[in-house]
Amino acid sequence: MRSPTQSTRREFVRLSGMAAGLALSSTGLAIGQPASARDPNAVLARLVEGNQRFVKGELAHPGRRPEDFAPLAEGQAPLAIIVGCADSRVSPELIFDQGVGDLFVVRVAGNAVSGAGPFIKGSVEFAVAELGSRLIVVLGHEACGAVKAAVAHIDANDTLPGAIRDLVEVIRPAAQAVRGKPGNKLENAISANVELGVERLKGLDPILADLVKKGELKVVGAVYELRTGTVKWLDGSGSANPAK
Repeated sequence: MRSPTQSTRREFVRLSGMAAGLALSSTGLAIGQPASARDPNAVLARLVEGNQRFVKGELAHPGRRPEDFAPLAEGQAPLAIIVGCADSRVSPELIFDQGVGDLFVVRVAGNAVSGAGPFIKGSVEFAVAELGSRLIVVLGHEACGAVKAAVAHIDANDTLPGAIRDLVEVIRPAAQAVRGKPGNKLENAISANVELGVERLKGLDPILADLVKKGELKVVGAVYELRTGTVKWLDGSGSANPAK
C-alpha cells in the first residue's frame, strides 16, 4: 500500500511533467525551434551570442512583448538554468538578451550553491528533472559584495551579525582557497566561488550527476563584468573557454 507521502510525490511529478509537456508545445521549442535547440552546447552558444549583442548595444529583445506572455500560462520549458547573484546590477535575461520563458533563474547573494540548502539545489533539480533544461550556468560577477564580505571576514577574523554570518560562512571556502595566490584576491575568490558551485552541481546525486556523466547535462561557470557587460566563461581552471 502506498503511503500518502509517496502518492503526493508521484502526483506532483505527474502534474509537473504534464506542465512541462504543455510548455514544450507552447513555449521555447514550439516557437520555430528544432529539437536540437535544447542541446546544451547549442543553448550555450545562444547565451554567448546574446551577451555579445548586449555588449554591442544591439539587443534583439526576443520574446518580451505582451503577446509573448500568454502562451506561458500553459507551462514553461526554459532552455537554461542560471544560478546567479541577487545583486540588482546582474539581470540574466538582460545580459544574455533572452526573453520571458527562456531562462530559469535562481538568485541568491553570492550565487552560493554548496551549503546554500535545499531551496537552491532543489530549484535547479526541479528545472532539470521536470522542465527539461539541459544547461546550468553558475554566474558570478565582479565586485560581488557577498564574496567581498567573506574575504574581509577571514582577514579580520571577526563575527558578522544575523544571518549574514551564515551566508558568508557558505562562501568562506572559496575565499580560503585563494589565500596567498597571486593576483587580485577578490577576483580570485569570485572565480573560485563560481567553480566550487559548478563542481557541486556536477556531482549532485541523484538527478544531476548521472546526466552529467552521460553527457546529457552541461554545467558551466561564468563571471559577469559590471563595467563592460561582458560575460567571461570559465573552465575547470578558470581560463576563458566559452565553447567548451
